[in-house]
Amino acid sequence: MATSRSRTIVCDQCGRKNRVPAAAEGAPRCGSCHSPLAWIADAGDQDFAETAERAKPYVLVDLWATWCGPCRMVSPALEQVAHQLAGQVKLVKVDIDQNPRLAQRFQVQAVPTLLLLDKGEVISRKTGAAPAPALRQWVEESLAVRR
Repeated sequence: MATSRSRTIVCDQCGRKNRVPAAAEGAPRCGSCHSPLAWIADAGDQDFAETAERAKPYVLVDLWATWCGPCRMVSPALEQVAHQLAGQVKLVKVDIDQNPRLAQRFQVQAVPTLLLLDKGEVISRKTGAAPAPALRQWVEESLAVRR
C-alpha cells in the first residue's frame, strides 16, 4: 500500500525545512546542504512493511499508546536520538491501540516497547522509558553487534 504521508524535518546543519516521506529508497538528505536528515515516520498495520521493513537504514520502532504517560515522555527523547543518528536509523512510531495486529505480532506486553529492526528482523528490544543518552547508547550498542 503506497503512502503519501510525509513530515517536515528541519535540517540540523543548515536549518532548512525538508519534506521527508514515510517511505523511500535510501535515507533522506537535506535539499540545501545535503546533510543526512532525521527520518521519523508513523506507520500502522496497513503500511508497516513499506515504511519499516523495507527501509535500508536500521529502524527504531516505538510501539506506544496515547494513554501512556511514559510513552509521551520517551517520544521527544526518541526524536532526539533520530536526529543524532540521522542517516543511520529511521524512527517509526506505531500507536498500538490503532494497530492491534502489530501489537500482537511483536508480542507487546507493556508500552513503550522499542524495537530495533534490520530489514524487518528484530535485533534488539527494550521496554520502558529512558532518557535520550541511554536510548542512544542502547541503539549504538545494538548496532555495533550487527556490524
